Amino acid sequence: MAAAEALFAFWRDAGVDACFEAEPVDRTVFVAPVAAKGPATITPLRAPGAPPSVDEAAVEARRLAAGATTLDELAEAVAAFEGCPLRAMGARQSVFARGNPQGSLMIVGEGPGAEEDVRGQPFVGQAGQLLDRILTAAGLLDEAFITNTVFWKTPGNRTPTPQEQAVCAPFLERALALLKPKAVLLVGAAAAKAVLKTDDGIMRTRGQWREWRLSEDGIAAPVMATLHPAFLLRQPQAKGLVWKDILDLSARLRGEVVEPGA
Repeated sequence: MAAAEALFAFWRDAGVDACFEAEPVDRTVFVAPVAAKGPATITPLRAPGAPPSVDEAAVEARRLAAGATTLDELAEAVAAFEGCPLRAMGARQSVFARGNPQGSLMIVGEGPGAEEDVRGQPFVGQAGQLLDRILTAAGLLDEAFITNTVFWKTPGNRTPTPQEQAVCAPFLERALALLKPKAVLLVGAAAAKAVLKTDDGIMRTRGQWREWRLSEDGIAAPVMATLHPAFLLRQPQAKGLVWKDILDLSARLRGEVVEPGA
């Protein structure tokens, strides 16, 4: 009896809640399943509490972004968005943008780092301070609206994944639609690849004028990629390349003709 009670207790703890069915079943006989009529429709199930898929999160992001009529409202929509997995990876807060909401220049970087995560603004660490000095020297700082492809710090300051960028893309595209800048500067390889939809490295894409066109509303803007200021902190000899790109950008904003690929 003690052995039987122990066995029943084991089955109970294992989740067994019944020892027999309504009708006897001969387990030694195999019964083929009844073939379904017509094609079966399979609906993927998501476990309770599991994060949404990339597609589901992007749909929700697009809904929230579309409801924003100002950049301030868009910042609030970003803060309320729970679909980006980076939120649960140690980020303190969302980091959306800083700068002139009526500016003629939109700058898009990779994502916030540790300093940005603390202060809630993009490009405020060493790399951001260098970017500000470059823009100030070109007379563009007051025209700049600065944001990123993702709005939460990545673990270990790693590069954001294409999936993380795709989830945040509706907010970035809405920012472009609201700002309607004269030009967009993509800072670093991750931003260039995400916006230009290319696998080309930054040394191949930098300094070339391309177009960023949204699929909705017909919004478009000329866009140029350049090296990230964090790269310049490690490789200061590359500052000349960035300065050439900034001069071309400044000429475009002044309405001067710039040859494609110059």
